[in-house]
Amino acid sequence: MDLGLKDPALFALTVLVLNATPGVDLIFTLTRTLQQGVCAGLAAGAGISAGCVVHALGAAFGLAALMATSAAAFNLVKWAGAAYLLWLALGLLRSAARPAAPPSAASHSAAAAQAATAAPSALGATFRQGLLTNVLNPKVAIFFLALLPQFIAADTAHPTLAFLALGGWFIVQSAAFLALLVLAVAPLRRWRPGAALRRALDGAAGLLFLGLAVRLAWTERA
Repeated sequence: MDLGLKDPALFALTVLVLNATPGVDLIFTLTRTLQQGVCAGLAAGAGISAGCVVHALGAAFGLAALMATSAAAFNLVKWAGAAYLLWLALGLLRSAARPAAPPSAASHSAAAAQAATAAPSALGATFRQGLLTNVLNPKVAIFFLALLPQFIAADTAHPTLAFLALGGWFIVQSAAFLALLVLAVAPLRRWRPGAALRRALDGAAGLLFLGLAVRLAWTERA
């Protein structure tokens, strides 16, 4: 079946450039990897990819078009996304402001036991956070609606299937990029910074997410 897809090499290059451009998804994956390790980074990337599935389906079946034409729908998603980023930022800033407890053998063993038992729920929470940061970003929905038609022939007999095919391609390529990014960044965790530096990193990440929330709040429909 001919779906009328155009310039696949250019599409792949475009997706690569977009993946490598700093934004909420990239920063969220990096911070979770550096803070919690490979599994958390992969969970964040999986959540973001799941969010892209939602946007791809929305573009294929008209939800992105609704946000592109309805100011109310766009603003509803925009403010929800900005509020969620603000919530993440405040959590990081609270972590940065919290004084570190003095280390001890008992606290280390207790923390290790807690990490071992809470790992599945923690990874699930990271997945949900990645999902929400992506789904609640109307810029991603509008991006899908603006980008995908450029690589679909105007006279294709199967426009919905063409949207789904390109959306699936985007998701697979983006997921692979994020996974490789996590594996490339993870070795940096072998360097164990002191408590003060860890709090400084949490504070910097919190300020970064705060800036992303403000930028999203100021976003207008194209």
